[in-house]
Amino acid sequence: MSTLITVGIAAGVILMLLLVMRIFTSPIKIIFKLLLNTILGFFALIAINYFGAFIGLTIGVNFINALVIGCLGVPGVGLLLLLRWLMIT
Repeated sequence: MSTLITVGIAAGVILMLLLVMRIFTSPIKIIFKLLLNTILGFFALIAINYFGAFIGLTIGVNFINALVIGCLGVPGVGLLLLLRWLMIT
């Protein structure tokens, strides 16, 4: 009888573990994707500053700007350039 109870408890623990893993994998994937896009946003900011320095377009390299570019992509670059232009004029 104790072996049957032990197997039942082990099966319940495994099912609960699988359920918890299934619940938390989606948010973890979203967090990793956002982190990867932010890192790519940093590289995009560095490239924009390097090539934009020839024509006078520069954007500050910081976490918020990288996050905006990481989340929005090319429209995020346009948004940051527009905000920079509005702040200057």
